[in-house]
Amino acid sequence: MIPRLHVRTHSPRDPLAEALGRPLSPNEGLTEYTIVAHWPGLDYCTPDDEHRNWTSVQWAEHLEDPYLEHPFTASADDDRRAILHLDIRLHPDDRELTGPEWAETAHRFARATGIEMPGAAEHGWRWIAVQAQPGRLDLIANLIHLDGTWRTPPADILRRLADEARRIEQDLNLIPVRTGPSARPAVRPAPTASAQLASVLAQLADEQAGPLAAVRGLVEHTAHRIARQPGAAGTGTAHRLELIARRLHAIQQDLDTTAAHLVQPQIATAPPVARHTAHRTP
Repeated sequence: MIPRLHVRTHSPRDPLAEALGRPLSPNEGLTEYTIVAHWPGLDYCTPDDEHRNWTSVQWAEHLEDPYLEHPFTASADDDRRAILHLDIRLHPDDRELTGPEWAETAHRFARATGIEMPGAAEHGWRWIAVQAQPGRLDLIANLIHLDGTWRTPPADILRRLADEARRIEQDLNLIPVRTGPSARPAVRPAPTASAQLASVLAQLADEQAGPLAAVRGLVEHTAHRIARQPGAAGTGTAHRLELIARRLHAIQQDLDTTAAHLVQPQIATAPPVARHTAHRTP
């Protein structure tokens, strides 16, 4: 389980669209299977559970409301970027979590970030948890409190998120993130252009946190889910996705090999030693 904290933004619309994996819609309602958790005060301010029928646009407007209600609230350094976005990704080989497990995970990370306080059900910070993509949970919050104050995340928020992820892995019997050294030697940054380019390629090829590894994991996870669907069409699609995952893995290996070649020490070839022939007087 890997939590990733995004740069704060002014609007929840882009984070929510990223969490859904599609643009926001004024017509598509999001069910409780997608919005798996939210701040406890929502049940007090929306009687009759009307939020169960909200569209993605309405959820975004709900998170934007504190901006309109408190137009002058800002952080200590006069920053109005109040939208916090956190995504949590499972290991590609992890089991599928149930709805209650996703909800529990969301509330635990909300407490780890400091936007949910025990015993403050009706008052607090607006946040929602979105589970719309395989093996991924997104938590989106507004740091402007209902009373108009600004919530500054704790200085050690990254450590808190990592610690909470390790505890959740243990409690839910999930695959832990490997913390030991990688089998492939890391490319050390160097002032030379070749070493800098090699570092970029190594990051792309990284098996633990590289973007290609994340894409390959999602493709493999999708193939696994489609393979369990009845019908030959699903089997063929799953097979094509497996081939795509293999090609991605081959690309990772090619990038890794290229990065290694870039940082190999260049052995300079010594110039040939000039042979001097002694001149003899006849």
